[in-house]
Order: sequence, then C-alpha cells, then structure tokens
Amino acid sequence: MKKDKKEKKANKSTSRRDFLKLGLTLGTGTVIGGGLLSSLTDAKAETNETSKVMTTKGEVMEVNTSHLKALGDKTDEMLGGGDRDGIKGRKWTMVIDLAKCRNAKRCVGACSTAHQLKPSEQYHINILRMQDEKNTAPYFMPKLCQHCDNPPCTKVCPVDATFKRGDGIVLIDNERCIGCRFCIAACPYSARIFNWSEPINAEKFADKEYNIELNVPQKRGTVSKCLFSADRLKEGKLPYCVEACPNSVFWFGDLNEDAVTNGSSKETVKFSDLIRDNAGYTILPELGTKPSVYYLPPKNRLFPFEYQGKKTLDDDKH
Repeated sequence: MKKDKKEKKANKSTSRRDFLKLGLTLGTGTVIGGGLLSSLTDAKAETNETSKVMTTKGEVMEVNTSHLKALGDKTDEMLGGGDRDGIKGRKWTMVIDLAKCRNAKRCVGACSTAHQLKPSEQYHINILRMQDEKNTAPYFMPKLCQHCDNPPCTKVCPVDATFKRGDGIVLIDNERCIGCRFCIAACPYSARIFNWSEPINAEKFADKEYNIELNVPQKRGTVSKCLFSADRLKEGKLPYCVEACPNSVFWFGDLNEDAVTNGSSKETVKFSDLIRDNAGYTILPELGTKPSVYYLPPKNRLFPFEYQGKKTLDDDKH
C-alpha cells in the first residue's frame, strides 16, 4: 500500500514535466493531435500500441490505443464552457487615477483575500513607488495585469491554460497549467506570480470545486494573476479592488457603453471624457499589446506623498 502511494506521488510530480515534453512534440496547445484521434476512433481490436494522453486533472497517462475514441466536438465544454467565452457584448476596462492613491492597500487586501493569496507575499496588485524626475514629487502606482487586447502571454502557453475571453479579460485555468512559466517570461508588465508553495488555507479550500473566474482553489506549481474579478462581473458587481478602495482611485466599466464607475462614490462618467480631459495613457504602448488598463497622471494630488511614514523632501516643497 505504501509503495503504491509513493509511486502515485512520483507520477503526479512528473506528470506536468512529461506533458510539457509531450505538448511540444504533438503541437502547441494540444494533448492529442486531431489526426491521431481520427485514426483511433475506428480502432476495435486490442493492439500493442500505446499513446500518452492528459487527464482533466493534468496527469499524463499511457493507454492502449484501441481503448481511445473521439467524443465529438467537446472542446468548449472540456475547456470551461461559458467561463471562457466571457460576457457577451462587453469590453471591460479600468482607469487608475494616480493623483488619488495614498498606498492604503485596501485593494491589495481585498484581492488577496478573495483569491487565496498569502498576505505580504503574493500580490495580484503591486503598489509601486514612482518618481518621474529627480526634482518631481514621487507618487504611488497600482500595477496589475493589463488585460491586453494583444496579449503575448497567451501566445506562448503550450496547453491553452491562459487565454483571452471575448469580453477582453485574460484568465488562467490552473486545472490545465503545467507550471512552465512561459507566460511569466512573456509578460512585459511583470503582472504574474508563481505558486512556489502550497497556497494559504489549502485545507479549507480542498473540497471546493475549482472556479476558473476566481482562480480558486489556488494550486502549487501554477501561475496566478489579476482576473478583473470576473466572478463578480457576471453578478453585476464591481471588482474587489475597485469596491475596497476608500480614495476613489479606480474606475471600472464597459468600453462598448463608454461608461466607467467609481467604487467609492458610485459615480458613473463617460470613459472617453475621463481619458481625454485628464490626459489618460496606457503603459508601454510602443509594444503593441493594447492594454485595457489606463492611467490618469498624478496631478493635483489629494494627499502628500508619504513613504514608510515619512514625507519626502520633494513634498516639503509643495
């Protein structure tokens, strides 16, 4: 019995690495090539030939080819169905007002709690201390996944674990993720994290069904990132970070409706007016990634800059 458990554990630990090799051999994003499936559909007699296949749990199995058969067009169902399609007719966007951020980190806390992230270790939102020039005052900048319209991360994933939905959101399916970290290397915004150890409260979430829009339960050896709170959007709610921020830093809404709403004030304005009138911009536009996250410059700041409890010399000048 102990020997069987050890063998299963060993098989599980190597399954992702084996599948990565298999995926690169058979083709990007595939488990078994279409031609191979077709040839196996009519196989009836027992043969000595075997093939490697990947189960829905991410384990690589070797089975006799005569036992395989095509299930028809089940791709969408196997990949998560409607959760991969997104909300029809929507194109989600976020606007971050840098003049209002004071590093309260309520957004970080709400996000970490929702997504089973370890406090002070894992972040979907990283608050950066920025200073454009030596003689200009510093400011805080929340940085998260930019949910690009031309995302380089999705193009390098060999198993289609990270993908872009029709409503603009880029998600990760950690039921498929093999931990190769190609997507982390491809992201120019350093917006992804890797689960090096067991996630926090693993026992509490052990029996919960995996939610691709929440990316919970988290799994060791997989990638995680900001999801634009996709699980809340289909309920008509604002993202966790937007609702938690006490200083009206975040605006969130639908580009197709040209409208964004603020979490604190619940005020709704035209996205186009907000960007045009406040000189809104995106990060690294020259890369052609076409981010869905916009920033408003830190002008007319509501709060003096404070870093580790002390005002900077620049703030004393203002």
